[in-house]
Amino acid sequence: MKSLFQHIKGDRAIWAIVAVLAVFSFMPVYSASTNLVYVVGNGSTLGHLVKHIVLLISGFAIIYGVHKVPYRYFSGGSVLMLPIVVLLLIFTMSQGTLIGGANASRWIRIPFVGIGFQTSTLAGLVLMVYVARYLAKNKEKPIQFKESLLQMWLPVGLVLILVLPANFSTTAIFFTMILLLAYIGGYPLRYIGYILGIGLFSLLFFILVAKAFPDAMPNRIHTWQSRLENFSNPNGAENYQVEKAKIAIATGGAIGKGPGKSIQKNFLPQSSSDFIYAIIVEEYGLVGALLVVFIYFLLLFRILITAKKANTIFATLLVIGVGIPIVFQALINMAVAVNILPVTGQTLPLISSGGTSIWMTCFGLGMILSVSASKNETEETILDDNPLDILHETI
Repeated sequence: MKSLFQHIKGDRAIWAIVAVLAVFSFMPVYSASTNLVYVVGNGSTLGHLVKHIVLLISGFAIIYGVHKVPYRYFSGGSVLMLPIVVLLLIFTMSQGTLIGGANASRWIRIPFVGIGFQTSTLAGLVLMVYVARYLAKNKEKPIQFKESLLQMWLPVGLVLILVLPANFSTTAIFFTMILLLAYIGGYPLRYIGYILGIGLFSLLFFILVAKAFPDAMPNRIHTWQSRLENFSNPNGAENYQVEKAKIAIATGGAIGKGPGKSIQKNFLPQSSSDFIYAIIVEEYGLVGALLVVFIYFLLLFRILITAKKANTIFATLLVIGVGIPIVFQALINMAVAVNILPVTGQTLPLISSGGTSIWMTCFGLGMILSVSASKNETEETILDDNPLDILHETI
């Protein structure tokens, strides 16, 4: 055991928080998976638990492997990954809209493994690192808006345009996080205002085109519109998922019904993924709900500590860029469950079942731990790295 800990570098508190969230997730996922078994008719509860544990173990392997990589490789690596991400997103969209009743324009199937991979999550991670690289490279010189449009916002815009048709909420989160990172990285505030205006205009233009040609993207605009109308209208038809989540939360009380004793898991779709927080509140009560919130805020605190201690600007922006979205996604998931926000389809990081979300969260955490484990990097060695040199070293 002692030799194992010697190989684990970086912030031990982050390692501990991740382990606590992972272990805690076993019971809610096992309990909530009864919906998939007895309502949907998919597998067994033990099978879903074993799959979740395997995904978490592979996630920890990703964290371990990534945190051993010097974080300077992520800078040039983001440049190499951007065209690959664009091709993956185009391939994902080209599959059509439905496969077996599921939205296939978000996922690709990993051959031989049988697990769906949501390409937008990889795209978001690559974008955040790419933006951190650009901001760090231009930290000491005045940023020209036209130059930044080509070098930073054109790749960002291309990726977001490819993600938007299938997943508006994910696109909105990426855009918000990139604007936040740009602000923290010293990108001029008036230019951020320009980009925000361009983004809103582009969204409006997309909606008009989608309404004009409804066969091109069937049901997507209608889905967004109905979710917003039902959320904003007190007399609107209550979303079935939200209604069941409210019942689960209302019946949880102070200490909950106890592990595995949720009733609403039998009626709540996505109870093991998008709405798992409602099941946690029902089974563990207000105490469990607040404890989960506290753990995520503790993770945010350690992420900020790591960013503050980082010895280069790129490292600071990298940690903020890949770390804050993890906590932000958790807050959105919990806000949807308690009906503060409309339904978005965002999972609860490290707790919800699902392969892609777990893997990409772990990859981001591995980057953060790589930064916290590094002591000798300098700005010059990172930002002067040629992406092709990095590819050559890797091979």
